[in-house]
Amino acid sequence: MSVFSGFSQISSEIPYIVCGMLVTLKYAAASMVFGFCGGVLLTAIRSSKSKFFRTFGTCYLSVFRGTPLILQLTIICYAIPGIVSFTISPFAAGVMAFSLNSSAYVSEILRAGIASVDAGQIEIARVLGCSKLQIMRDIVLPQGIRNVLPSLVNEMIDLIKESAIVSIIAEPDLLQRANAVSAAHFSYLEPLLVAGACYYVMVMALSYIARHIERKLSCSR
Repeated sequence: MSVFSGFSQISSEIPYIVCGMLVTLKYAAASMVFGFCGGVLLTAIRSSKSKFFRTFGTCYLSVFRGTPLILQLTIICYAIPGIVSFTISPFAAGVMAFSLNSSAYVSEILRAGIASVDAGQIEIARVLGCSKLQIMRDIVLPQGIRNVLPSLVNEMIDLIKESAIVSIIAEPDLLQRANAVSAAHFSYLEPLLVAGACYYVMVMALSYIARHIERKLSCSR
């Protein structure tokens, strides 16, 4: 059977697979927001004068960067609720796992961005009497984020692609829907090609938006 005949066989199921993009984007968008906020908080914790907070931040990074995301998702979705006797929805478990994992990587990206800011500007702000909060909010973070914007975009793209693992907790995302169609029609290549095309479109769209933002920021310098 040719690929074309295979596509005709699943043609009625293609809209069902494509609608999985909404589920994938829902996970990715929520995880991007919470992951970025968590990354900012973790960066502040790691730069604290308290040894306890610095140690906590280091341990956090070590754990979430040193273990597979699929393991973290499984623990949050199945293991922890079984221990403390409470239920958590698949969506909440997925967003929690992706956000906690992403926070570790965003923190490292922001740390590099902060380090790239000219120290002379910070010294001048201190001489002018600016507080640490004002320096961080008005000088360090805007320039630091601008400097590491490509890395942040890469992290967002990784979130979109990694969201495919929510299929293991029976969430009807792109991959789960493609697998369901494959099993129903005994045709595996075509549904996966449709899902792959959807992922590609989302990644390319995000990359285009990021390049547009970068050009705007470059012109504003």
